[in-house]
Amino acid sequence: MNIIYEYESVDNKLATYIKNIPNIQKYFKSDFNTIKTTQYCGIINDGNEDYFILPKIANTNNDKQNLDIFTYMLMYANDIKINNEDIASASNLKSNNILEVFIQIFVKNLVKELQKGLFKNYINIEENSRVLKGKYLINENIKYNFNNSKIYCSYDEFSSNNELNQFFLYVIKTLLDFTSNKKLLKKCELVFDEVDCKQFDINNIKINFTRLNNRYKNSYEIALLLLKKLIPTFNKDKKSFAFLFDMNMLFEKFIGNIYKQNNPKVIIQKGNKQFGSLYLRPDIINDNEIIDCKYKSIKDSEIASRDDRYQMYVYANNYIDINSTILLYPKHIDEIKKDITLGYNDKKVFLKLRSIDLNCNNISYNDYIELIKSRIKRL
Repeated sequence: MNIIYEYESVDNKLATYIKNIPNIQKYFKSDFNTIKTTQYCGIINDGNEDYFILPKIANTNNDKQNLDIFTYMLMYANDIKINNEDIASASNLKSNNILEVFIQIFVKNLVKELQKGLFKNYINIEENSRVLKGKYLINENIKYNFNNSKIYCSYDEFSSNNELNQFFLYVIKTLLDFTSNKKLLKKCELVFDEVDCKQFDINNIKINFTRLNNRYKNSYEIALLLLKKLIPTFNKDKKSFAFLFDMNMLFEKFIGNIYKQNNPKVIIQKGNKQFGSLYLRPDIINDNEIIDCKYKSIKDSEIASRDDRYQMYVYANNYIDINSTILLYPKHIDEIKKDITLGYNDKKVFLKLRSIDLNCNNISYNDYIELIKSRIKRL
């Protein structure tokens, strides 16, 4: 097991692997004769061993602590509903990796719902049959059955061979190649034995959830996350992979969800809002305050970058009824608590620089989320 931290140089073996795999090179930075990690954290497997790339959340390079917190943030940021017992312990780094944790959470959620019964619904079937079922299709019979005795008909059948189950079967077959713990996945695969095996474009899939199948939505969301972030690679005929997350986006989504839990009226803007020729998308709007999350290291002696200050000034002067703004950083070394003013007169903007401590010592997932919610309230 190999542990690397964000913005550090990788060893020669991993560097050689990265140079030979074009579709993961964009997640790293070439620096003279070395290759360095960037803001992307997660796991890379070269076919033989795992390389963890972890964020520096704990004050010291405590591998277990950083891995636990990283996993907690991933779960919460992606709205994955779990209990403490659902999270596999990451303390034994030799047997568990982040991808394995996600796969096992997915399959355990799916098994729990399958035990209540496989989802079935009415699907429309058109086929040539020896007997009439449902509706007789005149045009199709003229086209296909002019010289034979079959009947082309259309009917509804209560079936498990629907799009949702086909998607789950596709996910199961995909994940079997990337886990050593195949037992539960194999059991699920057997449950879907009457379901057609189909391919899916995960970037365009749209499953319609109703009260009849809504209990499967959590498993569906975890599966989408897995497939969107999983990067299959091949290295000398060995199946290998990367499973990486942008810490900038993760920090933004994690903090946004915390704010939303603390105050349901919080607005998390999904797309750009147009102001003339300007297109703006602040991270969080909390009552009369705009919060923008910046996954950067900043010292107490520093102020925000010029671009970040301009950004907050533009936000405040275009959004109505905004009294102040916050640039929120993760606490690395120093605790940041500083107030500055941008502009003057009626265009004056109050900007708070704040940091949030994401660190904790050996606590459960639920306790960690409650701890961060309390820290956000005190900002």
